[in-house]
Amino acid sequence: MFDEMEQWDALVDAALATLEARSLLRATRPIALASPPPPATPQTFDGPGPWDRAAVEIRLDRNTLHQWLAEGGEASGHEDELDGNLILFSGNDYMGLSSHPAVREALVQAARDYGMGPRGSALICGYTSYHKLVEESLAQLKKKEDCLLCPTGFSANMAVMTALGSISSLLSHGRKPAEYERIAIFSDALNHASIIDGIRLLERQQEALVFVYKHRDMFHLDFLLSSCSMEKKVVVTDSLFSMDGDFAPFPELVKLRRKYGFLLVIDDAHGTFVCGENGGGAAELFKCEKDIDIGVGTLSKAAGCQGGFITCSTRWKRLIQSRGRSFIFSTALPVPVVASVHEFLLELAINKRSLFQFTNTVKEDKLILDLLAG
Repeated sequence: MFDEMEQWDALVDAALATLEARSLLRATRPIALASPPPPATPQTFDGPGPWDRAAVEIRLDRNTLHQWLAEGGEASGHEDELDGNLILFSGNDYMGLSSHPAVREALVQAARDYGMGPRGSALICGYTSYHKLVEESLAQLKKKEDCLLCPTGFSANMAVMTALGSISSLLSHGRKPAEYERIAIFSDALNHASIIDGIRLLERQQEALVFVYKHRDMFHLDFLLSSCSMEKKVVVTDSLFSMDGDFAPFPELVKLRRKYGFLLVIDDAHGTFVCGENGGGAAELFKCEKDIDIGVGTLSKAAGCQGGFITCSTRWKRLIQSRGRSFIFSTALPVPVVASVHEFLLELAINKRSLFQFTNTVKEDKLILDLLAG
């Protein structure tokens, strides 16, 4: 396996050398903003507080309410008796932290100090010292060498996929890569749309061959891997599948990685900040962080904020930020949003127990324990 991993490093280094020779190697250079103030006493809580209702209480105008109920087959003729005040159960703010006082205050203070910040792509002027701080914190949480902030989780997955495909193009020296030079991508059948769209793009550009394995079926994946003669293999999977509520089979994936030496990419959107003792995600929960080569996450779910990120080695970051078009050509996250993420990560580091109280309660539920055991 180690020979295969070294081969991947050599491929990335060769791709980076090609980019440098063409003057196409890109790097983020932070614009220094005033250093964030030292963290105050953390505003922890023992349970739901009055701010939580602000994230889940909504009011619908009567026409929208009628339309929603009719589309859902719930129209009963008594809609006029409803006042339009509803509790929202469909959001991704798993722990209610989008309305946490500390997160709110960080966002407001940054908006007062910097407005929305320098608006531009990260490679031009949109990358600031706040962005750098958050990247460093996320890399540390995920136990990876480096991190790249992206505008959304969708753009993060797209950037990873296009960067992977670019290896084939860069090393084929201006011609369409032959089939044996392409990347072989093995994708779980229920992966997120952003992964699917990314690998479809690589197929159209003739940079990758894609093999879809049955959901969580490691026998099928093993068969596809053993039947593929291509050298550059990548397995990509969601960590926690939101629509079905099941985890990718990490122990079996790790065994197959050691057997075949493929690059393992996971989308940990639903596991980040929720799973693991430190909130490091599904890989921390299953104790296999070292076996994850590239991890994608989101800041718009459990963190209650906005954005996406990629954790990986520095060499992979350099390639992704130079070839990941959804990162290169998108405006960077606004400074107040990044400041709110930074505050969330401070709260997470200072008092995990308070922030995870709700999560720990859920983990004790028998259905969750049965899921983890199965």
